[in-house]
Amino acid sequence: MLLSVPRSTLRYEPKGLSEEDRKLCDRFDKLFLEAPCMGSRVLVAHLAREGIHVNRKRVQRLRRKMGMQTIYCKPRLSRGRLGAKRYPYLLRDLKVTRSNQVWCTDITYIPMRRGHMYLVAIMDWYSRKVLAWRLSNTLSEDFCLEAFREALRKSPEAPEIVNTDQGSQFTGEGWLAVVEGCGAKVSQDGKGRWMDNVFIERLWRSVKYECVYLWGHKDGRELESSLKEWLERYNERRVHQALDYATPSEVYKMSLKGKAA
Repeated sequence: MLLSVPRSTLRYEPKGLSEEDRKLCDRFDKLFLEAPCMGSRVLVAHLAREGIHVNRKRVQRLRRKMGMQTIYCKPRLSRGRLGAKRYPYLLRDLKVTRSNQVWCTDITYIPMRRGHMYLVAIMDWYSRKVLAWRLSNTLSEDFCLEAFREALRKSPEAPEIVNTDQGSQFTGEGWLAVVEGCGAKVSQDGKGRWMDNVFIERLWRSVKYECVYLWGHKDGRELESSLKEWLERYNERRVHQALDYATPSEVYKMSLKGKAA
């Protein structure tokens, strides 16, 4: 053979999640929003009480595929993935007083009637405005970079700090090169510390309860259309108590005007 590749490999087509596994992932996602500290052992017991009998290895495998990690304090929190450059968490005790001072980003699992997608969002920490977002059917770095570059194009200035978790999408050379290349400092959450990126975690809860779970989208195209409408409403028309009942876009624009003045 020219490429020394077995014919069986060429013929193999990877199988997606089974219908049973997809339903389990959907249940994991809802339980995670209710109790993010629930580990695999407790989850197995909880599911058994619901009449769903599944072993712990299967739970762990599916949660890894979803990019889901139980939240609790662990030893050696600063230990990142092998070979990854580590960055400190820069937001502790920092007063964020203006737009584009800090951006944050994260990825979440989005269930559909058949299959699932992953959603990444770039958010301005001060105004809570979602500057850009992307959907992907894989946990690659590419869709995160696309969203970040779009946010840079739309913003009149680059952020001073970009805060992320320690996921592989945000510790790779490509991501770090783009972030540091725009002049921003890299800030990383402690491992398993969801409170370090609390505003975008709140966004995920709202997205899922007010859009994703409510409509049960049949495919990626329908999901994208629905998310576009919901996020536009979130930015432009939804008032926030923490923002003194203004919208994220209003706060973002007013901050930029004040800086220009």
